[in-house]
Amino acid sequence: MSGLLVELRAVVKTYRTGDVEVRALDRVDLGIAPGEFLAIMGPSGSGKSTLMNILGCLDRPSSGSYILDGVDVASLDADQRAGIRNAKIGFVFQSFNLLPRTSALENVELPLLYGESGLGARERLERSRAVLHRVGLDGREGHQPSQLSGGQQQRVAIARALVTEPAVLLADEPTGNLDSRTSEEILDIFRALNDGGRTVILITHDPDIARAGRRVVQIRDGRIVSDEPVAARRTSARAAALAARPASVPS
Repeated sequence: MSGLLVELRAVVKTYRTGDVEVRALDRVDLGIAPGEFLAIMGPSGSGKSTLMNILGCLDRPSSGSYILDGVDVASLDADQRAGIRNAKIGFVFQSFNLLPRTSALENVELPLLYGESGLGARERLERSRAVLHRVGLDGREGHQPSQLSGGQQQRVAIARALVTEPAVLLADEPTGNLDSRTSEEILDIFRALNDGGRTVILITHDPDIARAGRRVVQIRDGRIVSDEPVAARRTSARAAALAARPASVPS
C-alpha cells in the first residue's frame, strides 16, 4: 500500500479528431495523500480540465492507471465509475449548478436522495442542516438560489458536495464567478475544511487562488512541469473560526 489517497501512474489521455491525434495528458504521475490541499494550475489548453475529468471519474485514461482510495478506477466502466464518483468525490463548480426553485436545504439533500445513503428522511434533513451550518449558512436553509448572493450560492454548493462525506473535495474554478472579497471567503471555507482533515483538490488558472492551498502542481502541454509546497499559505481568522465548527456530520 502506498498510503496515497490519489495516485496517477503514467496517465495518458489522447483525443482523435479525424486523422489528428491530440495528447491532452502525457504520462502524468501524481500522488495525493489524505488530508492534502492541492491546487492544480495551468493556462487554457494546458490539460488541467482533462486531468480534473480523470480525477473526478468523469473520464478515464487512454493508458496508465488511476488509483482512488485503493480502487483502480481506470479499469472501470462508466456505471462503475459513476458509483465510485458518487461515493468518493464531492464536486464544486464555478457555476454553482443549483436547482433554481428549490431551497438551499433541498439542494444539499439531493445527493442523499439519489445516492445509496441508507438514511431516512429525518436523518437526511439533519445531515443537510449540519453541513449548511458547517459552511456558515444558518438561517438560510429555506432560501432559494435567487434569494441568495453568489457567495451564499457557492456555500450551498460546497455543502451539497460535503453531505455524502466524500474522500475528496474537487473544486473547479470555484471562485470564477465571484468578486475578490467573496472569493476569499470561499477560499477560507476550503482552508477550514482542509484544516479539519478534508482532502481538497482545487483547479485554477490563477496563481493567487492556487496559493490558498498547501501544494501547487503546474501543468503545461499535458505534462506536470512543477510540484511545489506553498511557502507561505494565506489564512485568516475567519478560516480558523470555520475550522472550529464540527468537522463531521451526523451519521
